[in-house]
Amino acid sequence: MNAVAHSLPASPAQADLPSRMAEVNAATAQTRDIALELCALTRTFELGRGLFRKPHPLKAVDDVSLRLYRGETLGLVGESGCGKSTLAKMLLGLVTPTTGSILVDGRQIDPRGARQLAQRIQPVFQDPYSSLNPRKTVAQIVGLPLWLHKRGTAAEQAAEVKRMLDLVGMPERTHGQYPNQLSGGQRQRVAIARALILRPAILICDEPTSALDVSVQAQIFNLLLDLKAEFGLSYLFISHDLGVVEHLADRVAVMYRGSIVEQNSCEQIFSNPKHPYTRTLLSSVLTPAPGLGLPGPDALHAPPPSGD
Repeated sequence: MNAVAHSLPASPAQADLPSRMAEVNAATAQTRDIALELCALTRTFELGRGLFRKPHPLKAVDDVSLRLYRGETLGLVGESGCGKSTLAKMLLGLVTPTTGSILVDGRQIDPRGARQLAQRIQPVFQDPYSSLNPRKTVAQIVGLPLWLHKRGTAAEQAAEVKRMLDLVGMPERTHGQYPNQLSGGQRQRVAIARALILRPAILICDEPTSALDVSVQAQIFNLLLDLKAEFGLSYLFISHDLGVVEHLADRVAVMYRGSIVEQNSCEQIFSNPKHPYTRTLLSSVLTPAPGLGLPGPDALHAPPPSGD
């Protein structure tokens, strides 16, 4: 188990990330102020079972409490359907929690106030193409949040859009282009620029590179690290790629069936996992490392873990 945990494969796109992470952490880990706190957050959906049967309650997120510190990257991992995306939607104001509270900078946020949340928390989605308006140019897409929130004059907005696009590495010739004229990496850069244009404190990164070629992933990772140092950002990084999480995250929270079953420093999670599900998750990782081969049958066919 520990051999696999220590040998999670690093793709060529991730080869230089450990040294970059050390630089960024040194620049941003000057304070342990809490940027985001989730207190006993729960979301229950009522599933219909027919015309004459009572709805069946399903807890997609069950009593989740987390802290994200300023300048920190918190990795959130777990299998598909465990509640990661529902949790992210609650943080973005897209889904209202059944119970619990969300605190940003120590102040409780009304989860129904999407406009208020948008000024503090912004998303970077998995598929940049589907998250960008195909009828708008790059500059219009990035500038729309400024217009909606009435930030500055038209001239000031245009200047800020140009500055942000320059910061994410988009040349000026692309500012008037449409999303279908861009590469996948360029679209994700536009999505990142749009997320940062309001200067939020927190980014929710939901599989931000899984739709990109491996050769482009390193560029986006390095961009995220540069922006984290530039703006003092905090990242909630949701991913299935444990190799990426191992390189990028300061701490890791493991989610299973709607609950956080383990959270610890990245080093402790990957070297000494405590919960049975965390051990199962790590032991099921496919690796090209010589001699390790495929995960054993115990990992592939293990029953649902239980316990603390």
